[in-house]
Amino acid sequence: MRLLFGCLLLLCAGLASAATLTVDTGAGPGKLTTEQLLARPDARDIQVPGDVSYHRDMRYRAVPLKALLAGVPTDAHLQFVALDGFTAEVPASLVLRGHGAEAWLAIEPPGAPWPPLGKDKPSAGPFYLVWLHPEAGHVGPEQWPYQVASIRVLASPASRFPAMQPAASLPANAPARRGFAVFQRNCLSCHTLNGEGDAKLGPDLNIPHSPTEYLREDMLRTLVRNPQDLRHWPQAKMPGFDRKVLSDADLDDLIAYLTHMAGRRPKR
Repeated sequence: MRLLFGCLLLLCAGLASAATLTVDTGAGPGKLTTEQLLARPDARDIQVPGDVSYHRDMRYRAVPLKALLAGVPTDAHLQFVALDGFTAEVPASLVLRGHGAEAWLAIEPPGAPWPPLGKDKPSAGPFYLVWLHPEAGHVGPEQWPYQVASIRVLASPASRFPAMQPAASLPANAPARRGFAVFQRNCLSCHTLNGEGDAKLGPDLNIPHSPTEYLREDMLRTLVRNPQDLRHWPQAKMPGFDRKVLSDADLDDLIAYLTHMAGRRPKR
């Protein structure tokens, strides 16, 4: 009887960890379960060196992400929404034509959860976008979303969120225009701007004030590079962006964009 009860507990634990991924490539949302993904003929074991979230080598059962995106054009845009509200914006071209970078959807197996991401934190499951050879496609850490609940094909952020765009009068090579691209790649996952965006984790970066208005520039740079060097609290979630991820030139352009947008706050 005890053995039977133990087996039932293991079975319930396995069922409890199964999950469903929503994928919408433009024809309406579809559902894929953990079991369906693991049973795909293209599922395989992959070794991910220096995993961005676990900070060590990891092994996963995964499927090539582009196999789930049949019919998606290379100029489309992908949005990954996590269980905690984090949203990652990834150009479809990076997945479909990674120039050597390979996008894989790692699947947490029922009954065998991955390790927690830290003390009192969950694992990266149930679904996690991981990359092989990310350096080939200049893939940033914000493009490794974990706890993924849905994948959607959408218009680009510039089209969806016009209030984020710099002034049309700016030259094409203006630092603020380059900074808008940096913002989309590194900040849009957690922050809104001028009340627009899908992120739910961090504060708006222009309403009611831009950080360029209440932080000295050196302090703002410190905040971006290592938030804990500026202010420390146990629940802090903002990651630091070192020079491998965000070059000094990119940070200059980002600050130029935020400074520019401080003068483009919508009237209330």
